[in-house]
Amino acid sequence: MPTSAQPSGGVPTLRSVDHVAFTVPDLDAAVAFFVDHFGGELVFHDGPFSGQGDEMARRLNVDPKARCRLAMVRLGRHTNLELFEYEAPQRRETPPRNSDIGGHHLALYVDDINAAHAYVASIPGVVMMDGPNGVALDSPVAGQRWFYFLTPWGMHMELTSCPRGDFYAGLPGAAMAPPAESWR
Repeated sequence: MPTSAQPSGGVPTLRSVDHVAFTVPDLDAAVAFFVDHFGGELVFHDGPFSGQGDEMARRLNVDPKARCRLAMVRLGRHTNLELFEYEAPQRRETPPRNSDIGGHHLALYVDDINAAHAYVASIPGVVMMDGPNGVALDSPVAGQRWFYFLTPWGMHMELTSCPRGDFYAGLPGAAMAPPAESWR
């Protein structure tokens, strides 16, 4: 097993983010969206899953009668995106806003924010927010440009860029994990 610096306190043997996950209304459409438009690679499908008694509630904090299936999509070098499609009694179908508890977004880094904006704006069903936007000159990520959009099912996403090409050198933002040199 590789050795690495452990966080001070906290979870023993922690060393990496494994995946991020989102629930979508149509698994096949969401997989196609990430594969067709964002260079994702479908790794696998799994399920459907359901439980006996209250097993789904105990394991996943969902209705005991819930059923789900999932897909794992690899985005770039280091990100595994797990997508879930659930069938469940009284399932909410409205995605949370960013300001809601549980609100979220997935942000991807691009080199050319204007070209990325034009492409994303052409994807059927996508809802564009204002942008590309800049940040204040005294921001920890001064020079950053970004925009948000909604996927066809309403999930928030962001594309961001540091057009100076130095990933915030000399600024607090330089301590963030930098983008990979290439998608793959």
